[in-house]
Amino acid sequence: MRICVIGTGCVGLVVGSCLADGGHDVICVDKDKTRIDVLQSGRAPIHEPGLADMITRNLASNRLQFTTALPDAVASSSIIFLAVGTPEGDGGVTDLSQIMTAARDIAACVDGYKVIAIRSTVPIGTAKALTHTIRQFAPADASFDIVSNPEFLSAGSAIDNFRNPQRLVIGTSSPRALAMIQEVYRPLDLLDRPMVITTNETAETIKYTANTMLALKISFMNETANLCEAVGADVRDVALALGLDRRLGAGFLQPGPGFGGSCLPKDVASLSQQALEHGCRFQLAETVIEVNSRQRRVVVDKTRKALGTLADKTITLLGLSFKPDTNDVRQSPAMHIAKALLSEGASINAYDPAANVEARKVIPEMHYFDDPYSACDGSDMVMVLTEWRQLRDLDLAEVKRRVRCPNMYDARNIFSRQRMQELGFSYLGTGC
Repeated sequence: MRICVIGTGCVGLVVGSCLADGGHDVICVDKDKTRIDVLQSGRAPIHEPGLADMITRNLASNRLQFTTALPDAVASSSIIFLAVGTPEGDGGVTDLSQIMTAARDIAACVDGYKVIAIRSTVPIGTAKALTHTIRQFAPADASFDIVSNPEFLSAGSAIDNFRNPQRLVIGTSSPRALAMIQEVYRPLDLLDRPMVITTNETAETIKYTANTMLALKISFMNETANLCEAVGADVRDVALALGLDRRLGAGFLQPGPGFGGSCLPKDVASLSQQALEHGCRFQLAETVIEVNSRQRRVVVDKTRKALGTLADKTITLLGLSFKPDTNDVRQSPAMHIAKALLSEGASINAYDPAANVEARKVIPEMHYFDDPYSACDGSDMVMVLTEWRQLRDLDLAEVKRRVRCPNMYDARNIFSRQRMQELGFSYLGTGC
């Protein structure tokens, strides 16, 4: 099947590359010519394990193409996946300008029946609005259906998430469109996965509530960690016990400096705002936002208390991306914490295995290093803010040799308190 994917961010690239790897002919479209040039050369503009190899492999087999020419791509395709950005706007309202522009561009070149599948995360009711926009700008005899097919991809494991989904959600009222989307997934052996076939509005709601529930679990464990510190309990054992309860599940029960990334923060804010627009309050979503913001301040407050003051202190941040195996620093807790530390007069040495370049664009004032040990030189406090595997394997004796003061704030609890204390570190964890 010939498929067009509009948008070459993480979602668009993973969807397009995986569909091509499954045997479809895929053409990915983006207005950013520089980005398209990079992709045509076989390079991945984002850090996602396995993605660069998949792009190279499918370019070589001619199953995957990249272009800026949207009209030709749409005209030659039966299915168009929309994977453009839907960033957070003012007051938590989702900015739909990119997806509405894409809808008008598609409308101008609809020729024959098309299925337009929305992979972007969009507010409830967007499929209906998109239908209206395309009919407004398309020829009178244009034939198309809108399908809501939300993605559930996590940065750092997006390819595996696509290949091994826990469920597929397909929102449509059109049997013809449903059959075509199912045909897209048939060669990838995904039709044996649980499939929720529902309305567009329900599919849109599923995406937001799923992300809000994940954010709720993270925030709940951060609140629990703070309680554990107050009463002398160990949050790691609490999380273990909770995770063994099959009603709760073990995922997203690890406390830390808060959640970040391009999805959870904006989706929780958007769901809260959408509820208000429809005359009700989603108070749990509002509280999750508050708890997540407060957790970042907790990290700064504990650091200040441990050092007495942040002014003129050298602090090493290990891990800048919002999670391991990605270079994405959008809404990263580490970046929020870094700004707060800098505002109080601290000097920051920073290291991340993949995100230094992106972080420097946001906070050029930090001193960036290519290895974690150099970043620790002369430090008054070493803070682990992202649980990269490379950081778990640190030579801690070498870290201690390089720092000015052996203070370790392990915000992700990747080290053993006993081991750190045996090495002579003053150790801070999260809830333990």
